[in-house]
Amino acid sequence: MKTLLSRGVRLIGKAVLAAAAMGGFLLLGAAPRAVADDDACRHRLVKADHRLHEAAEHHGWNSPEAEHARHELHEARELCWSKFHKWWDEDGHRWHAERDWDDHDHDHDRDHDHDH
Repeated sequence: MKTLLSRGVRLIGKAVLAAAAMGGFLLLGAAPRAVADDDACRHRLVKADHRLHEAAEHHGWNSPEAEHARHELHEARELCWSKFHKWWDEDGHRWHAERDWDDHDHDHDRDHDHDH
């Protein structure tokens, strides 16, 4: 009877150890993916922001090309917000934890450009 009891204890111990190891792998494996997802989101916003600046530089801030780029930036912000509840501000080089962007936040650049 002792042998049967000690086998049961060993079996439960192995199961607990295996479950703990699996949990550790899952926990540690998820962290790099979350960072990679954040980075992909940030990269998408950087590209969309750059495209808006390029469209404005080549066609003007009120052009259909700039409006399209502004829409793409909005979509990229929405995607990041829906996935991570934050968005990257390329001009400020920081994450925002509030959904506080303005789709025309680059329009101040247009006004500034005409001052010179």
